[in-house]
Amino acid sequence: MERLPLEITMEALSREPEGSYLLADMRSAEERERGGIPGAIALSPQEVESWCPETDVPVVLVCARGIFSQDAAQTLRDRGICASSLMGGYPAWLLHHLAQQEAEAVAARAEASLEKKFRQKLWSKFTRAIKTYDLLQPGDRVAVCISGGKDSMLMAKLFQKLRRHTRFPFDVEYLVMDPGYSPANRQIIEENARKLAIPIHIFETDIFDSVYHAPKSPCYLCARMRRGYLYSFARKLGCNKIALGHHFDDVIETILMGMLYGAQIQTMMPKLHATNFEGMELIRPLYLIREDDIKAWRDYNNLHFIQCACKFTDTCTTCSSEENPSKRMEAKALIRQLKATNPDIENHIFRSVENVCLDTVIGWKQHGVTHHFLDTYDQP
Repeated sequence: MERLPLEITMEALSREPEGSYLLADMRSAEERERGGIPGAIALSPQEVESWCPETDVPVVLVCARGIFSQDAAQTLRDRGICASSLMGGYPAWLLHHLAQQEAEAVAARAEASLEKKFRQKLWSKFTRAIKTYDLLQPGDRVAVCISGGKDSMLMAKLFQKLRRHTRFPFDVEYLVMDPGYSPANRQIIEENARKLAIPIHIFETDIFDSVYHAPKSPCYLCARMRRGYLYSFARKLGCNKIALGHHFDDVIETILMGMLYGAQIQTMMPKLHATNFEGMELIRPLYLIREDDIKAWRDYNNLHFIQCACKFTDTCTTCSSEENPSKRMEAKALIRQLKATNPDIENHIFRSVENVCLDTVIGWKQHGVTHHFLDTYDQP
C-alpha cells in the first residue's frame, strides 16, 4: 500500500518526517526563477513519462496551481512509482513557508540588508534614478503599486527607507489592486506585506473575469485595464503619481523587442505624464537596478513572493512557458547569449537610446508627427 495519497495537503505533508519524501517542481524554468522550493528537483511535464527517480521515497509533485501535477502523479503511479500531487501547488507550499517566519525578524533583516549588503546595488541606484530623472518633487504623494512580486515589494521597502531617512517632503501610499487573484495569491500578498511591515491599501476589480474571453491579446488588455484602475484609485487617495516596479532589465528588453518585433526604436521611459488622467504621472524608481540584484536581495532574506498574478497560469495559451516563450523571454535569452561574448552588452543597449544621432536616422516621430531625413536634406 502506498503511504501517501494521490493528493496531499501542505498541512499533512508538513507532518511527514524530513527526508521521507522527494519534492519535484513541475513549474517552468521562468517560474522557478521567480521563486524556488529549497531541495526540490526540477521535473518538466514532458519528462514524467520516462522519469525514473533515483530514490525509493515517495515523490510529491508541485505545479503552479495543483492542476497539472494531479495527472502527472497518476501517470507515475501507473508506472509503479509512489507519487502524490500537492493540493494547491506552489502557492500552498509558499503560504506554509510564510507562516513559519517571524514577522518582525523578516522586516528587520530585509531593511538592514538594504542599508549594508545591498546598499550600492539597490539603495544607491534607487536614489540615483530619482535624482537623475527628477522622479520626485516636494509635496508629491506617490502611490507605490504592489503586484506581489519581488520587484514591487522591494520598491515598497526602498520608499519606506527613503521616507524615514530624507528631509524631502513627500507622502506615500502602498497600493495593491486585486484584479481577481486566487485566494491563495491574495493571502500570500497580504502575508508578505504583514511580515515586511508594509501598510497596504487593497482594492478589488473584476479585470481577470473581464478579459478571460477576450479573443485577442488578453494579457495586453489586462495590463492596460490595470493601469487605468491604478491611476483612478491613486487619485482617490490624493496621489499625483503612481510608481511601478520596472527595472533595468525590463528597459533593455523593451528596447530590443521594439527593434526585433516592432520595427521601431523606443524605450520604457523613466517617467510619463498620464494620457487620460490630467495631472497624474507614472514613475519607475527601479530604472537603474539590475534584476539579478533584486533576486539576490530576495534570496539573501529568504523571501518568497507570488510567481505570477494571472489566475489562468495553468491554462492560458498566451502566457509565457518553456513551450510557448513570450517575446520578452526571447529577448531576455538573446541578451544572455550576447552577454557571454560581450559582458558590456546590457549597458550598450541601455545607452543606445541616450545616444541617438538624428543626423544618421532615416526617419523619426515626435509628438505624433513623422519626420524624414529628406525633409531637410538639401537645406544648408
